[in-house]
Formats: sequence, structure tokens, C-alpha cells
Amino acid sequence: MLTTTNKLAMPPLIKTGAGHERRVGVEIELSGLTLSETADLVQETLFGADGGEVLHPGRYEVALRGDPAGDWEIELDFAYLKALGRRERNEDDLGGAVEGLAEDLLRLVAERIVPVEVISPPLPLSRLAEFNLIIERLRAAGARGTADDPTYAFGMQLNPEMPATDVDCIRQYLQAFLCIEDWLRERAAVDLTRRLTFFADPFPKGYVRTAVAPSYSPNRAQLIDDYLDANPTRNRALDMLPLFAHIDEARVRERVQDERIKSRPTLHYRLPNSEVDRPGWDLSGPWQDWLVVERLAADPARLERLCAAYNDYLNDTLGRLTGDWRQECQQWLSENDLL
Repeated sequence: MLTTTNKLAMPPLIKTGAGHERRVGVEIELSGLTLSETADLVQETLFGADGGEVLHPGRYEVALRGDPAGDWEIELDFAYLKALGRRERNEDDLGGAVEGLAEDLLRLVAERIVPVEVISPPLPLSRLAEFNLIIERLRAAGARGTADDPTYAFGMQLNPEMPATDVDCIRQYLQAFLCIEDWLRERAAVDLTRRLTFFADPFPKGYVRTAVAPSYSPNRAQLIDDYLDANPTRNRALDMLPLFAHIDEARVRERVQDERIKSRPTLHYRLPNSEVDRPGWDLSGPWQDWLVVERLAADPARLERLCAAYNDYLNDTLGRLTGDWRQECQQWLSENDLL
């Protein structure tokens, strides 16, 4: 059974309004190991050699059952191939044989360029560091990350549960991220491949101006509408659509027809690089950066001051031409003991 003595720093808000410990889901993409090899390694790390129940929802998916937090999923990150893999193969006639051959050819191509993805269940904050041991063992087994091949565009995702879903809490998390998005992108050092494959577009500056303005105090419906007007897409580093679908699914589905949106009370933070092959790399760095968002969102007074500073910067044409918000943000965060 997985055990670790490593710990990660905790955010200021560790419980939800209902009083239970907040949870975080983790998703990481990798190559260098087959689907089966990855699933076997994760199973052994979590449960020991013979522990846990192994399920096969399809030929390109494995589910590991036995963790009280929920099922772990290991899959080939290719929706079309996964859909084929859930169908029963019947090669008794010519049509079935041709379909089977086409699937096999597609699988051979996909295994070269499509990552294997390890998806945790929503883990309690106190268990989040356990994922580091999985990363360590994946690396030791030969897993490769974004930088290993020019064709790779692998990433990692964190899905932190919201401490509350009232409009002020949501607005504060969103504003905190918007204020430091440029700084976070620089910290992440987005790999060239991810840039070329459009990892995630930045939030439009017109929307940012609206959302960080000192007078911005929308009700929940207006907050969602403003977001959807400017961002009717999953293609943002902080994708709010799962959270907004959890709150008002009809409103979101009316504007964004994308079956990949999963309704859940979490933020969807997409990180540009999976560096699973780099010695010493794990959740610690990305998580530490995310905690800046958490600290700002939990401190309305400091968040208000940062929003005012960023608002001034965005509305100062000359300042934007001669200044660098990433550096100014770094200095402001340091001076306010947020790093």
C-alpha cells in the first residue's frame, strides 16, 4: 500500500463550507510506458502487487478500484480510440475484420504520439503528496515527459475542490488567477511544443479588465454570463466551465456544446508541461505556485489591492509598453509575503 512521508504545504482554506476536507484531483500525461505497464505500476504503488480490483472499461482504459477516495483511471488519451475500444470486436465477417484492422493501425499510430494519462480520484488535501511517489516510480520505470520528443505536447492538471460556491468565493479565485496568470505562465516555462499546439490561450485582456476592476461585483448569473461571453471554450489555463456547469448546467450547455465538460465543484487548472522524466520533479513546484492563488483568494483585502494595481497597469497604455507585469507581479507578491 502506498505510503509517503513527504508533505505539501496546505492552502489557508482546507475545508469546505460543509466541513469536510477539500480534495484535489491530479491528471498527468506521459510516454515511454505502455498502458498496461503504467496501470501495473500504479496498481502496485497504491495497493501492493495483488491488491485493488482491476477493471477494463475498454481496450484502451484501465480502472483501479479499492481506494476510498474513488477509482484511479489509466487511459490512452485519445477519445475516438477509447470509443472504439469500448465496442465489442467481431471479426467473423469482412466488415468486422476491416474495422478491426483499421483500429489496430490507428492504435499503432496513437501509441507513438498520444500520451498515456494517469488520473487520480479526488484526493483529500492531506493525501495529495502521495501522487509524488507515483511520479517517482513512473520516472524510475522509464516514463518520459514533454521535453523528450519534439512531437510531445504533454501536460498535467490539478482539479482543486472549491471551499465554497457562493459568488464572492468564486469571483475571488478567478480574480486571483487573472492577476497572476502572466506570472504563472513564466514560472511554468511553457515548452515550445505546447506553444505550437496552443496549450491554452490567455484570458482576453478585455475580459480581464472587466473582472479585476474595483467596481466588479456581479451576482452569480452575471459572473457566469460574463465569463461565457468572453470565454465560451475549455481552452483556458484555468477552465471555469466544470464549476459553472455544476452551478448552472443549463446556462453553460446553452452556450458551449462540448461533451468533454464534466460538471463538478472544482477548478480545472491546466499546467503546460509534464516533466515526469526530470530528476526531482513532482507536484511540489506547480502546487507551490497554485498556493499563491489560494492565499490571495482567502485574503480579500490583499486581493483587492492586487486587483487595483493590475487594473492600473492594464489601463496605463504607456506603462504597458515600457513595463513588465510579470516582474511587477513578482515584486508585489514578494513584498506582500505571498511567495
